[in-house]
Amino acid sequence: MTVTEETTPISHYERIGGAAAVKAAVELFYDKVLADPELAGYFTAVDMPEQRRHLALMLAVVLGGPNEYAGRGLAEAHQPLNIPPAHYALVGEHLTATLTELGVPADVIADVQVVLGQVRDQVVSAGIA
Repeated sequence: MTVTEETTPISHYERIGGAAAVKAAVELFYDKVLADPELAGYFTAVDMPEQRRHLALMLAVVLGGPNEYAGRGLAEAHQPLNIPPAHYALVGEHLTATLTELGVPADVIADVQVVLGQVRDQVVSAGIA
Protein backbone atom coordinates (compact mmCIF):
# COMPACT_ATOMS: atom_id res chain seq x y z
CA MET A 1 0.00 0.00 0.00
CA THR A 2 1.32 3.44 -0.87
CA VAL A 3 1.15 6.54 1.30
CA THR A 4 -1.54 7.94 -0.99
CA GLU A 5 -3.71 4.88 -0.55
CA GLU A 6 -3.33 5.06 3.21
CA THR A 7 -4.32 8.73 3.45
CA THR A 8 -7.07 8.90 0.85
CA PRO A 9 -10.36 8.28 2.64
CA ILE A 10 -12.74 5.81 1.09
CA SER A 11 -16.01 7.48 0.10
CA HIS A 12 -19.30 6.38 1.58
CA TYR A 13 -20.21 5.37 -1.97
CA GLU A 14 -17.32 2.92 -2.10
CA ARG A 15 -17.89 1.74 1.48
CA ILE A 16 -21.46 0.64 0.80
CA GLY A 17 -20.64 -1.11 -2.47
CA GLY A 18 -20.82 1.52 -5.22
CA ALA A 19 -23.38 1.61 -8.00
CA ALA A 20 -24.88 -1.81 -7.24
CA ALA A 21 -25.57 -0.86 -3.62
CA VAL A 22 -27.05 2.49 -4.61
CA LYS A 23 -29.31 0.79 -7.16
CA ALA A 24 -30.49 -1.71 -4.54
CA ALA A 25 -31.20 1.13 -2.12
CA VAL A 26 -33.16 3.10 -4.70
CA GLU A 27 -35.26 0.07 -5.67
CA LEU A 28 -36.13 -0.77 -2.06
CA PHE A 29 -36.72 2.89 -1.20
CA TYR A 30 -39.22 3.40 -4.01
CA ASP A 31 -40.93 0.10 -3.16
CA LYS A 32 -41.52 1.56 0.31
CA VAL A 33 -42.56 5.00 -0.91
CA LEU A 34 -44.97 3.66 -3.53
CA ALA A 35 -46.55 1.36 -0.93
CA ASP A 36 -47.14 4.33 1.38
CA PRO A 37 -50.66 5.70 0.76
CA GLU A 38 -49.60 9.17 1.91
CA LEU A 39 -46.80 9.37 -0.67
CA ALA A 40 -47.80 7.18 -3.62
CA GLY A 41 -49.96 9.89 -5.17
CA TYR A 42 -46.94 12.03 -5.94
CA PHE A 43 -45.79 9.40 -8.42
CA THR A 44 -48.96 8.50 -10.36
CA ALA A 45 -47.90 10.35 -13.50
CA VAL A 46 -44.14 9.85 -13.07
CA ASP A 47 -41.88 7.80 -15.31
CA MET A 48 -40.62 5.59 -12.49
CA PRO A 49 -37.65 4.02 -14.29
CA GLU A 50 -36.40 7.55 -15.02
CA GLN A 51 -37.22 8.69 -11.47
CA ARG A 52 -35.26 5.76 -10.05
CA ARG A 53 -32.33 6.59 -12.33
CA HIS A 54 -32.36 10.23 -11.19
CA LEU A 55 -32.40 9.30 -7.52
CA ALA A 56 -29.57 6.79 -8.02
CA LEU A 57 -27.45 9.51 -9.64
CA MET A 58 -28.24 11.99 -6.86
CA LEU A 59 -27.65 9.47 -4.09
CA ALA A 60 -24.29 8.59 -5.63
CA VAL A 61 -23.27 12.25 -5.37
CA VAL A 62 -24.49 12.52 -1.77
CA LEU A 63 -22.39 9.46 -0.90
CA GLY A 64 -19.24 10.86 -2.53
CA GLY A 65 -19.49 8.86 -5.73
CA PRO A 66 -19.44 10.06 -9.33
CA ASN A 67 -21.34 13.24 -10.16
CA GLU A 68 -23.25 12.34 -13.31
CA TYR A 69 -26.57 14.00 -12.44
CA ALA A 70 -27.71 16.51 -15.05
CA GLY A 71 -31.41 16.81 -14.21
CA ARG A 72 -33.44 19.62 -12.72
CA GLY A 73 -32.51 21.10 -9.38
CA LEU A 74 -34.35 19.98 -6.27
CA ALA A 75 -36.40 23.15 -5.89
CA GLU A 76 -37.41 23.23 -9.55
CA ALA A 77 -38.51 19.59 -9.44
CA HIS A 78 -40.29 19.65 -6.09
CA GLN A 79 -41.81 23.09 -5.45
CA PRO A 80 -44.71 22.57 -7.89
CA LEU A 81 -45.72 19.48 -5.87
CA ASN A 82 -46.55 21.50 -2.73
CA ILE A 83 -44.90 18.95 -0.45
CA PRO A 84 -45.74 19.48 3.22
CA PRO A 85 -43.13 18.96 5.95
CA ALA A 86 -44.86 15.77 7.17
CA HIS A 87 -44.49 14.12 3.77
CA TYR A 88 -40.84 15.16 3.54
CA ALA A 89 -40.29 13.60 6.95
CA LEU A 90 -41.98 10.38 5.78
CA VAL A 91 -39.69 10.19 2.77
CA GLY A 92 -36.70 10.64 5.07
CA GLU A 93 -37.99 7.86 7.32
CA HIS A 94 -38.33 5.52 4.33
CA LEU A 95 -34.81 6.35 3.16
CA THR A 96 -33.37 5.79 6.63
CA ALA A 97 -35.26 2.50 6.98
CA THR A 98 -34.04 1.40 3.55
CA LEU A 99 -30.41 2.14 4.31
CA THR A 100 -30.68 0.46 7.71
CA GLU A 101 -32.33 -2.61 6.19
CA LEU A 102 -29.51 -2.89 3.66
CA GLY A 103 -26.87 -2.78 6.39
CA VAL A 104 -25.46 0.65 5.58
CA PRO A 105 -23.19 1.79 8.44
CA ALA A 106 -24.73 4.19 10.95
CA ASP A 107 -22.22 6.97 10.20
CA VAL A 108 -23.16 6.89 6.51
CA ILE A 109 -26.86 7.04 7.37
CA ALA A 110 -26.19 9.96 9.71
CA ASP A 111 -24.41 11.84 6.93
CA VAL A 112 -27.31 11.20 4.54
CA GLN A 113 -29.69 12.55 7.20
CA VAL A 114 -27.57 15.70 7.46
CA VAL A 115 -27.95 16.22 3.71
CA LEU A 116 -31.72 15.65 3.98
CA GLY A 117 -31.80 18.45 6.55
CA GLN A 118 -29.72 20.73 4.35
CA VAL A 119 -31.96 20.35 1.28
CA ARG A 120 -35.30 20.32 3.11
CA ASP A 121 -36.18 23.91 2.22
CA GLN A 122 -35.61 23.18 -1.48
CA VAL A 123 -38.21 20.40 -1.39
CA VAL A 124 -40.82 21.46 1.17
CA SER A 125 -43.22 24.13 -0.01
CA ALA A 126 -43.14 27.34 1.98
CA GLY A 127 -46.24 28.11 3.97
CA ILE A 128 -47.50 24.54 4.17
CA ALA A 129 -47.85 23.12 7.67
